Amino acid sequence: MKIGITCYPTYGGSGVVATELGKALAKRGHQVHFISYALPSRLHSGFDTNIFYHEVEMSSYPLFEFPLYTPALASKMLEVAKFEKLDILHVHYAIPHAISAFLAKQMMNGSGANVRTVTTLHGTDITLIGLEPSFLSVMKFSIEQSDAVTAVSRFLKEKTSTNYGIDKEIEVIPNFVDIEVFRRMPDSAFRKRVAPNGEKVVVHTSNFRTVKRVPDVIHVFKKILEKMEAKLILVGDGPDRSNCELLCRELGIFQDVKFLGKQEDLVEILSAADLFLMPSQSESFGLSALEAMACEVPVISSSVGGLPELVVHGETGFIAEIGDVERMAKYAIDLLTNDTKHAMFAKAGRERAVQTFNTDCVVDQYEKAYERLLR
Repeated sequence: MKIGITCYPTYGGSGVVATELGKALAKRGHQVHFISYALPSRLHSGFDTNIFYHEVEMSSYPLFEFPLYTPALASKMLEVAKFEKLDILHVHYAIPHAISAFLAKQMMNGSGANVRTVTTLHGTDITLIGLEPSFLSVMKFSIEQSDAVTAVSRFLKEKTSTNYGIDKEIEVIPNFVDIEVFRRMPDSAFRKRVAPNGEKVVVHTSNFRTVKRVPDVIHVFKKILEKMEAKLILVGDGPDRSNCELLCRELGIFQDVKFLGKQEDLVEILSAADLFLMPSQSESFGLSALEAMACEVPVISSSVGGLPELVVHGETGFIAEIGDVERMAKYAIDLLTNDTKHAMFAKAGRERAVQTFNTDCVVDQYEKAYERLLR
């Protein structure tokens, strides 16, 4: 098959999943064309004969205060679909990609091209941005006009149907992890640097937005420090980072917290971790938690969105209500002080990632969805 993939190329779960999907499809012999305004971050790994990148050119003109990305993307989709003879145009994150895909398909009518469109819903495109009054109607329309729609969790499927009144079939295909890449590295050199005296290591990764509730991570860690020596590793960057740094100073724990900013190689960091915290206010799947589980790191998360579909309470980690710092800290201390239980949770997390969320298993589901459309 010839498959076009559009995603945001920036640091974020939807772009990561879309890029890894394209790479996996290319390994299976499909021809994959990425269409975006910049090269996706995870494509910087050398030449592949089955992977192509098409940049959406943006022109500036004094009349336009904001870039006109939606029509520019639609034009590039049309160009690539016609000249590369695409079978599938798969867009990740509905705004504005599903809208551009609809426009491109409409422009193809009568041209002899017969590309089929697939929209994958990832989270805040449905639960937050798409609910803005200015987007609501066009979101509903563009989703309904897609030839196939997938969502990364049952939670997101139900939210989409409820929020937009959509009757269209939505198939749940979860996010996935490369279990050969995301696996625990023995004798992590990173751990020796950040915890030279054998301290416990707690990790959190996010875009440091309010919805991620990073201050909760810090408050949980403060309670952990009251019981044992530990280090907190915060990976990522965003608007709440400065406030989080200030909070660490106010609590007197800044010397035990390391802000690493955005990092490409998460495996070494996760291999140094004893625990992963994800107290999010909203999380449609929780890809970073899955990556932690694949690296044998138990997860403590909030009970929102798709997280209960990923984290098995009392088996691969623990789940608590949003903002329940006391309970999260209690669970954390329990795991960090019980080596036998910790080892059981770590093993169970890895097994769940391997059995349910591995690349081959999930890419099979996407391939079957494509094949059904083309039939």
